[in-house]
Amino acid sequence: MYQSISTSMKRRQIFFQGIKDVLPLNIPVALFGMFYSVLCIELGFSAYFAMGTSLIIFAGGSQLIFITLLTAGAVPWVIFGSVIMNNTRNFLYGAVFSKYIEKKNRIWKIVLSFFLTDQCFAVSNNYLKKNYKSKFAHYHMLGSGMTVWAIWQLSNLVGIWVGDIVSDQLSLNFFVAITFLALIAKDLGKLDHFLVILLSATCSLIFYNLPLKAYVIVAALAGISLAYLINTKFKKLIR
Repeated sequence: MYQSISTSMKRRQIFFQGIKDVLPLNIPVALFGMFYSVLCIELGFSAYFAMGTSLIIFAGGSQLIFITLLTAGAVPWVIFGSVIMNNTRNFLYGAVFSKYIEKKNRIWKIVLSFFLTDQCFAVSNNYLKKNYKSKFAHYHMLGSGMTVWAIWQLSNLVGIWVGDIVSDQLSLNFFVAITFLALIAKDLGKLDHFLVILLSATCSLIFYNLPLKAYVIVAALAGISLAYLINTKFKKLIR
């Protein structure tokens, strides 16, 4: 009995440690969540649509890509491909975390993979590195991931509440571009990242008139190809 209580307390302690560690990273998450819902309302989507995409997709950048391409009239395969490409970094996150949760059952793996976000990876990867021998270390990831998910949903609700007021007075289309610039701003100081961003941006301008909004796919493929070449052929020269 005492062992069971001790185990429960240990799980709870690690879970709340995950919450504590990730909270400081959620200020931009909350602002982004409100912005997303306001934009949905401004573009004519319903509150149910805004919340539905947040509950199912749960990825701010991908959700913005989804609604902007959908509004622009892009065909489904372009929308789907763009969303998938935007989330390719999650495959890398999963590869890193796989060694920590490889012995967990399938349900645990599915749950933890759903909650795996940039913020969750940032704090839980650091924790798991230091506590990889702990039987309950994955509860840190569960705590951090569920916190980000909850704040994202709550901020969406707030955005829906203020969406009708804001959308009647301010056009937010311009802020889509500003938001994406903010997301990549931290990478502009790294030469290899800057070159990838520059090539992708250039390709998007050159191929902008391609049918079916396919310039998004072309630009993304160009950026990924350059990133691969840099990391396999020119890593020492660039960095």
